[in-house]
Amino acid sequence: MQEKPNIRITEWEDLDKRKFFSVGIFMALSIRLTVYPVILIRTRLQVQRGWSHYNGTFDAFSKILKSEGVRGLYRGFLVNAFGLITGQSYITTYELVRMYVSEYSNNNTVKSFIAGGSASLVAQSFIVPFDVISQHLMIMGQKGYRGRLQLSQTTGGISQGFGQAKKVIIHIFRIDGPRGFYRGYLPALLTYVPNSAVWWPSYLFFAEQLSKWAPSECPHLVLQGIAGPMAAVTASTLTNPMDVIRARVQLEGKSSIIETSSQLLREEGARGFTKGLSARILSAAPTAFVLVIGYETLKKISLRQELVAIRHW
Repeated sequence: MQEKPNIRITEWEDLDKRKFFSVGIFMALSIRLTVYPVILIRTRLQVQRGWSHYNGTFDAFSKILKSEGVRGLYRGFLVNAFGLITGQSYITTYELVRMYVSEYSNNNTVKSFIAGGSASLVAQSFIVPFDVISQHLMIMGQKGYRGRLQLSQTTGGISQGFGQAKKVIIHIFRIDGPRGFYRGYLPALLTYVPNSAVWWPSYLFFAEQLSKWAPSECPHLVLQGIAGPMAAVTASTLTNPMDVIRARVQLEGKSSIIETSSQLLREEGARGFTKGLSARILSAAPTAFVLVIGYETLKKISLRQELVAIRHW
């Protein structure tokens, strides 16, 4: 009886880096374009007071589409897209740290936990300013929003979109100076570093468990595609309370995590910490599926030529 092959992790040294980076950036842009509307909805749900305007993810989607059109679902996308460099810095850090930790441990859970957290730490240092700007654009014109930047709503094209971004940048700089672009940096780290540190080991764990139950002829890519959303739901659920706090700190100008948490608990109860969770899962799970399929395919495309024939996919 032929032994069933385990899922093989393609490591950094196995890849043709030129192919990896050139194809990867186009995949990242496609994924971001697909999931951005749900990210926008999640942000609006997280910052609204109580359930004053949107009563959940699907209600928000229909109201935004009706009042602002398709463009409303992509408000702030152009600024957000500039953060693509963070995707490259994230995955490069992840792979390099995995390679470094491999010198001290062969445990995949340990390697993935450390590498995932480290990758997010580096990426957030780049992405937070883009997040701060794009989030203000996302909620522009939202009813009931009590943020500090009260700018007029626009439904114009690309040039007007950049004009609004310029206004947001000027307002942030006038109010807080350069540090305003890193408002919420600590909550962002407390959200996304644990999220990433949980996601990678969970992904590998679920993929390995699925491989034990699946038929031997089942492609590993299918199992990995299923494992990705499972890991995303796990990580998103665990870190959503801090994600709500992060969004409010960045958009409302508060500097204290404790103050923001206390106010949220006092005004909206424990339910307030679940705000945007369904939207977050609806964005994270499909994103994880597409990301895993894309990333593992990217690795396959980028695999060094001499390794192609000996890998089971």
